[in-house]
Amino acid sequence: MDFFERMLYPCRWGLTLSVLAIFLGFLIGGLFGANEDALKNHLKTEGQAVLSTVYQNDEAAMNKTVAKSWSYLKRAHLHAGAIGAAALALLLLLGALPVSYISKLFNSWLIGLGALIYPIFWLLAGLKAPGLGSTHAAKESLNWLAIPSAGALLIGTFLIFLLCLKVCFQPKSRY
Repeated sequence: MDFFERMLYPCRWGLTLSVLAIFLGFLIGGLFGANEDALKNHLKTEGQAVLSTVYQNDEAAMNKTVAKSWSYLKRAHLHAGAIGAAALALLLLLGALPVSYISKLFNSWLIGLGALIYPIFWLLAGLKAPGLGSTHAAKESLNWLAIPSAGALLIGTFLIFLLCLKVCFQPKSRY
């Protein structure tokens, strides 16, 4: 195993999940480009199916939720690409740090899972909201997905920051 493989091997799952997150962002963007009207119509159809029961025939409220749902889909697209790319950079940095295999493996999973799952939260919230009657209700129904994934990203990033501090600012007798 060469140096590059040896350094990155413990990060392999997080790197893979980060690239998958980036791919998800590209895929969502491609779907927007190919089927934007169909996606918007789907959201509207979901809202119209519950117009009388959930929205009490208030079309303005339904249209507001459908519009915000569309913005959540765009948010999923942007988060997948941006967080995936940031996660990839963090994990390449982590791979280069002279820290333990376990530190790399643990942080890799935190960052990789968070990078992939957090955008999926926004995607699902955007798709669920019209049928639930509000984006707030959609987000609340998916807290079980949002909180752990965002937490994994925050904790993993903070731990990598601490590892950077340790490696970069620890006194070295050999210099």
